[in-house]
Amino acid sequence: MKLRDVGEDRLLEQLLSKLSSHRAVVLGAGDDCALVESGKRGVLEVLKTDCLVEGIHFAKNARPELVGWKAMARPLSDFAAMSAVPRFALVTLIAPSQREVGWVQRLYRGIEKAARAFAVSIVGGETSNIKGPAVISVSVIGSVEKTRWIGRSGGKPGDELFVTGRLGGSLRSRHLAFVPRIAESRWLTKNFRVHAMMDLSDGLGTDLPRLARASGVSFEIDESALPLNRGCTITQAISDGEDYELLFAISPNDSKSLLSRWRKKFPSVPLTRVGRLNRKSKIENRKFPRGYVHFR
Repeated sequence: MKLRDVGEDRLLEQLLSKLSSHRAVVLGAGDDCALVESGKRGVLEVLKTDCLVEGIHFAKNARPELVGWKAMARPLSDFAAMSAVPRFALVTLIAPSQREVGWVQRLYRGIEKAARAFAVSIVGGETSNIKGPAVISVSVIGSVEKTRWIGRSGGKPGDELFVTGRLGGSLRSRHLAFVPRIAESRWLTKNFRVHAMMDLSDGLGTDLPRLARASGVSFEIDESALPLNRGCTITQAISDGEDYELLFAISPNDSKSLLSRWRKKFPSVPLTRVGRLNRKSKIENRKFPRGYVHFR
């Protein structure tokens, strides 16, 4: 059996079920970030690692500064999904020896620019040679209050689903220049009780079913309500991936207040109700279009 026969989610299910745990682990592998006890009362440590692979996550001719920004911004988007605050990062660069030094210097300028924008200190990492395409891996550590972290598994039947920003068309360089929604996420958990949340890295068609499975519910989407980027179709909004917007579930009792207060706080960032969560059904939304799936 090959990886393409299994796909990312089934592969992870097989691997993660065999991992040992520790009593200090609050939330292990399988969500946007891992949470562990910090030793400080009321505070958890948050850990995340992510990578970019040349030819998969960025084209060889992409501007290195933008590649660097994306390399740092991807794990920070996962921090936003948990309503966490990043603090320190480790950067690993694996590149072919014939790659120009100037390319690496420009790459790191982008990495550092994103780090400064979110008050993250780069404290180390690793470098290695490779005969294939370049790979950049960034690991981030930070913290979140025990009363404010949000995972994927808290969605409830009847919850309304919202997304920030607009969806679709990520390949038009948007995937290299997005801004992690950390400020928006922190405001959300300060002012509302969010039941479940994640970032849209693989597209609504892949990530929403993940949230629903983790919460033990099904969902319905109003496709006509999806907030589209200019020139995009509904199919692209569902399936393109790499939007890095927040998808979250909240009680319908809070919807009106949320929309009103959001418009005042974040006037340049749309917030759209796109559907709801329902009791789990036998059909489980099998006809819903898929987003990006690794190894396929």
